[in-house]
Amino acid sequence: MNKRSPAFATLQHGLLAAMCVLAVFPLYWMLISSFKNEAEIFTSSLVPMKPIWNNYRYAFEQMPIFRMMFNSFAVAALMTVFQLATSLLAAYALVRWRFRGQTLIFALLSLTWLIPYQSIMIPNYVLVNDMGLNETLIGVVLPFAVSTFAILSLYQSFQSFPRVLIEAACIDGQSDFGILTNLILPNIKSTVASLGIILFLNGWNEYLWPMLITRKMENSPIQIGLKLFVNSDTNMWGSLMAATTVSCIPILLIYIALQRQIVDSFVRYGVK
Repeated sequence: MNKRSPAFATLQHGLLAAMCVLAVFPLYWMLISSFKNEAEIFTSSLVPMKPIWNNYRYAFEQMPIFRMMFNSFAVAALMTVFQLATSLLAAYALVRWRFRGQTLIFALLSLTWLIPYQSIMIPNYVLVNDMGLNETLIGVVLPFAVSTFAILSLYQSFQSFPRVLIEAACIDGQSDFGILTNLILPNIKSTVASLGIILFLNGWNEYLWPMLITRKMENSPIQIGLKLFVNSDTNMWGSLMAATTVSCIPILLIYIALQRQIVDSFVRYGVK
């Protein structure tokens, strides 16, 4: 089939439409399930026969949904800020100075990216517990204050920055912090913004570690709160779907507002 023929274009668009339907259908099923009663929740009906709002009312009565959504946003934002700050300083130091053991440090950083987080989860838990940070947002964020992925990504960007400009800034009397903030960052702000979006989404989707640190709904991110709700009342699937639908709204609004930047971020860095 000729790739420029109308039939080929129709086939392409048909396949894309089918994949879009497959991707969106779980969200649609979640939405319609939030309006179904207990008798209808397990049926294959694509439209609620008797839509009800009681599922949403019960979900808000039993769960501090807005508090948990704030917790999720705070955790994702704090992780992003800490990881960007530490990765900017670390990547700049690796590029700016030449010192003994630099290659070894870079190799060790690269190797830490290959270590599964589950292997260091227990030592981190013992440390956080000894510091008395259980049931706190700082306890959730602290082990993720440094990201090897972010350091390596910014290292590549700093490597491509002309060293002649850095040396000229040094001659002009600029401090290293001034060079980083006034010279380098304005020229790579799109890269930093793209990386920040990736880090924010990773922080929002973090599940295993917050589940280990938090036990109460009011201290948990929304993902952990939904799990606790299932454990407390396993029969209220309609209310669970209602709470899940509400929890998807903030990240959906963020995606609608920043969809071009988000797509560019995944194209730039790939899916981790």
